[in-house]
Amino acid sequence: MSQKLRVTVWNEFRHEQINEKVRAIYPEGIHHAIGAGLGEDFEISYATLDEEEHGLTEEKLNHTDVLIWWGHKAHREVTDVIVERVHKRVLGGMGLIVLHSGHFSKIFMKLMGTTCNLKWREADEKERLWVVSPGHPIVEGIGPYIELEQEEMYGEHFDIPQPDEIILLSWFEGGEVFRSGCTFHRGQGKIFYFRPGHETYPTYYNEQVRRVIRNAAAWAAPTTRPVPVYGKSVPLESIKGVQPQ
Repeated sequence: MSQKLRVTVWNEFRHEQINEKVRAIYPEGIHHAIGAGLGEDFEISYATLDEEEHGLTEEKLNHTDVLIWWGHKAHREVTDVIVERVHKRVLGGMGLIVLHSGHFSKIFMKLMGTTCNLKWREADEKERLWVVSPGHPIVEGIGPYIELEQEEMYGEHFDIPQPDEIILLSWFEGGEVFRSGCTFHRGQGKIFYFRPGHETYPTYYNEQVRRVIRNAAAWAAPTTRPVPVYGKSVPLESIKGVQPQ
């Protein structure tokens, strides 16, 4: 029997403790709603901002195949030491799924190298996420679009590098569009940014949203290929008297 993919769901876990509306929607925290949506095919663990080392110890990350990140109001409280730790693991092959306002997280901005800024509006708008890469495994089992009756609007321009792939493109009731499902590769690691998930809406109970996150976790899993060897290299063939490897 093959080993289950090890997924850690990280959440600030702040809104749920101070906002009654958010607590009513996510009484056990957004992270537990996301984890419940992953199902039984994964080995799921959790980490939150106010734990020691934000719950992301060396041991924890070394036993994480894919890290899912939800943050919003406390991005600056994530210490640079932990950001560097996560960054190193992503470059080494750990998958990373960044959700919603995690676009402003220190780790996502570091990996993108841009401001990651965008337009936004909270007006209970309908969002329709169109599948623009229907053959991609991240949208396996998803129809032509996902429709959410109420969500926070994010609008272009989204200041990120050109994605490797754009999987989902959102349209909002107010007229804006947004690149809502984007993939990137950094080092050995695979990254997926997925837009939906404002804390005052029950988005993470939507089965199609959960399906995308499940698919993305499987897609972002580390490969078994060895890490490339860098630095001074011995030639494979004899050149100018240098002995080959």
